[in-house]
Amino acid sequence: MTQEQEQAQLAQAGARIRKLRETRGLNLHELARLCGISAPALSLIETGKRDLRLTSLYRIAAALRVNAGSLLDGQDDQRPPRPPGARHGYDLGDYT
Repeated sequence: MTQEQEQAQLAQAGARIRKLRETRGLNLHELARLCGISAPALSLIETGKRDLRLTSLYRIAAALRVNAGSLLDGQDDQRPPRPPGARHGYDLGDYT
């Protein structure tokens, strides 16, 4: 696999993470708190500029409530998106 192919895969996985985060109505800092990854590191993952560790992949998937494999293979979660501003199911109170 070439370096360009690897970079393209990282960018695709990062784009899936960002799309699911936005679909779930979470901002970058909220998802970072939920998965225990710093916001700057998560931003680099979402933009494909940082290689995603397996442990980070599982943490992000758990926070987004999807199968970790869906972040890699593009099989997005089929649940309908929440309306903007809806935070049902995410309790960030413990993280503030």
